[in-house]
Amino acid sequence: MANHILVLGGIRSGKSQLAETLISQCAGAVSYLATATAGDGEMRQRIQQHQARRPAQWGLVEEPLKLGETLNSLASGEASGVLVDCMSLWLSNLLHAGDAVFHQERAAFLNALADYPADVVIVSNEVGLGTIGMDPLTRRFCDELGWLNQDLARQCHQVHLSIAGLPQRLK
Repeated sequence: MANHILVLGGIRSGKSQLAETLISQCAGAVSYLATATAGDGEMRQRIQQHQARRPAQWGLVEEPLKLGETLNSLASGEASGVLVDCMSLWLSNLLHAGDAVFHQERAAFLNALADYPADVVIVSNEVGLGTIGMDPLTRRFCDELGWLNQDLARQCHQVHLSIAGLPQRLK
């Protein structure tokens, strides 16, 4: 039976490493589904750090918007375990793509996740512990990510929170 897991945490909380550990425990191949785009040197360095940490045999799919379509494509073959990293970058990409794309792709991802026949580990930032943003886009981002995390937590079999590198199982 497929196990779908949500890993939450703040910036540099250890959530990606926890997610890598969890997906490595699944049977079979692993595909890393990356949502980040390297828009500057600092982001390129972050991406390189993530890549250096991952096992060489893991597959890599880079997709900044169409996660639902990508999951469906992965499921159409011999479905592998998937690590999706991360929801906050994906959500930012969607918000910049416009409301129509945002609503369509969010729904497509949640639907594809519900049907995905293999293990999935999803990484997301927990935004509910911080301050209220000063501008409308930041407030919308925090609201939308909070609602997305709630939908994912309802849909996933397990939910973990990483705090200062210490994993806590919530569900």
